[in-house]
Amino acid sequence: MFDPVIAPSGTLLGLLQRGRGDGTLHALTAPRAEALAALNHCVLRDPRHDWQVENRSLYYARLFLDLNGELDAVEAHLFDPEDHLDTEESRTGLALAVLGHLASYGRRDALDLLRRYAARGANWAWALDELALRDDDAGLRALAAPVLARFPADAEGEAELAAAVRDAFEPRPWRLWAEDPREAIGARVRAAHEAGCFDRWQRQMRPTGPRPGWSVRAVFEWAQQGLDRGAALHVPAARCLVAVAGPEDRPEIVRAARTGTDGARCTALRYLADSSDPEALALIEAAVADGTTVVVDAAVDAFERMRSIAAVDRARGWAQRPDALGAAAGRMLACRGGAQDSPLVLGALREAVRGEGPDAPTLWTLVDGAGRLGIACAAPVLRHVYRETASSHLRGRAARALAATDPSFATGFAVECLWDCEETTRELAARHAETGDTRVVERLRRLAADPAEEDEVQTAVRSRFGPDMTTG
Repeated sequence: MFDPVIAPSGTLLGLLQRGRGDGTLHALTAPRAEALAALNHCVLRDPRHDWQVENRSLYYARLFLDLNGELDAVEAHLFDPEDHLDTEESRTGLALAVLGHLASYGRRDALDLLRRYAARGANWAWALDELALRDDDAGLRALAAPVLARFPADAEGEAELAAAVRDAFEPRPWRLWAEDPREAIGARVRAAHEAGCFDRWQRQMRPTGPRPGWSVRAVFEWAQQGLDRGAALHVPAARCLVAVAGPEDRPEIVRAARTGTDGARCTALRYLADSSDPEALALIEAAVADGTTVVVDAAVDAFERMRSIAAVDRARGWAQRPDALGAAAGRMLACRGGAQDSPLVLGALREAVRGEGPDAPTLWTLVDGAGRLGIACAAPVLRHVYRETASSHLRGRAARALAATDPSFATGFAVECLWDCEETTRELAARHAETGDTRVVERLRRLAADPAEEDEVQTAVRSRFGPDMTTG
């Protein structure tokens, strides 16, 4: 996945890239050509740092509807010759998802584009999944021949077809095609389905990894072999130790945590931390002091998983350390500390923003902690994170923290959050936004009537309307 370039938060493009509610509100008052140009830029150059967890497609589709936007730019992007050179899902996935939502809103041009792309495009499987949710049976059946033509009728092609059927996210088209009376369609899909099921069964019968009866040493060696291949296996290896290790093995595990190979050391630290071993905290501190990057990361992660009172007490002493363990201590206090830890959590939050910026991964936990502890003086930092972060999930967490710390939230950010790209943020806004603003009432009614809106959001919306109000 490419690393997107995000425009400043004060620009229309920057707001739309972030999926902020203000992006929609500004776009609706901007010159239409300017708004559509910014919208197309976002749809054709996915701005998300993690497209698997961040939402944008419904947000952009709704704006297309509000602007009555044409799909010429999306069509040109999908059918550009580059489509067959750059076949990564990230190039076309967002555009296809937007088309899917537009099709569900009744845009026939979006449905036709999806059908054409499923027949000819490189990312055809994504388009087919979108159609599986929105198209009728006749439209899906018409795609059987062009999709199956992608797979040569030889051993390699049949194997690829079996994998496509087995791994399909939405099985509806394949089930329809399996019922096709034509030999080249129905029989072929049924055979591919059977081959995929057999392949899955074979893989289940050939498991790799630890077996019953393995020794502690064997588990450590397996973890190191994985690390040598570039696969971090210390987490499952630590779970294996739970099954194979007895009290008599503790000295060997402690030695591995001090001086073992990287794979063994990571495994031992995880195991000892999860079992609240009395030496775990000292071993974690030693690992951070002299371990490799892999060991330090594993030690810090193991520490953050600890739930004991001793671990929280140690976090209070480590919170101001200028290293990874100090950052982890701040996060632990954010999750499990008490009111007396508010200054340390606030200090960690400020330091993270100052040192790493508004997209620092550590902010997710610290922002949650500021809200959990109700740190009122954290509101200015939380507002900064809300405005500047490129992560819509982190912005949603900042909004939730502001709802708990900032008295102005209901009349401020909560209003714009009704247009946010994340449904959890819209749900939060639906519960908090001040209805004295006429835009709020109008937006709540629209969300209540929108069939594409999530059930949780609509439930929150309905909770705001009294018996004398109508959502119609």
